Amino acid sequence: MLSLLRTPRWLGFTGLVIVVIVAFGLLSLWQWHRAEEKRADRIEFQAALASTVIPLTDLELGAGVLADADVWRQVSATGEYVAGTEVLARKRPLDARNGFWALAALRQADGRVLWVNRGWLPATGDALSSPVVPAPPSGRVEVIGYVRAFEEAAAGANDGLPGGQIGAVAPSALPSTGPAYPGYLQLAESTPPEEELIAVPLPTVDEGRNISYAIQWLIFAAVALGGWFLFLRREAREDAMAESVTPG
Repeated sequence: MLSLLRTPRWLGFTGLVIVVIVAFGLLSLWQWHRAEEKRADRIEFQAALASTVIPLTDLELGAGVLADADVWRQVSATGEYVAGTEVLARKRPLDARNGFWALAALRQADGRVLWVNRGWLPATGDALSSPVVPAPPSGRVEVIGYVRAFEEAAAGANDGLPGGQIGAVAPSALPSTGPAYPGYLQLAESTPPEEELIAVPLPTVDEGRNISYAIQWLIFAAVALGGWFLFLRREAREDAMAESVTPG
């Protein structure tokens, strides 16, 4: 068996198997690291959801930067929706249906606005049409929801879109409203209520899939090693049998 390993064919095959095993090991390690990151995200996410609802003004949002620890914090705010600021964030699927997020700016007592993701509504036409959006409640409105970080938007993210639609929930894509909070609110409760929109569900943060992938890559590495050994053993047996039947 050892003599086979010294042949050029088996040296090349062994080298290839080693490369494959190392690659599978690195992929497993990467998935494990992703699982650790998601585990940390899940713990932070669950802690934020379990926190007590606090007034928006109690968060340190005035410096222009939203702290990571404040993302998904539950806050309350009071104000009036600014007329004409209603927009639809496109390509927001829910339950395998394409749809939109309906957003509007809620002006606070201090003059700043808080962009509110009021809820989801389904797409009802082609890609260049917009559904009828229910008007936000008028007058004084009290909202409770989850603080979200703005998305990133490339230059010209709204180019070619129908009026009233945006490609990303980002300051550069939203209508200009003057001073605004450095984040937006995913609505959970509203007084008066939003009766015609579907509340956007909370995401699921779970590291289980990445752990499963990490184990699978290790199994693939074991299969590669096992296959190499089986092929080597079979060829060694065939060579031994050939030698035993060859006349001396």
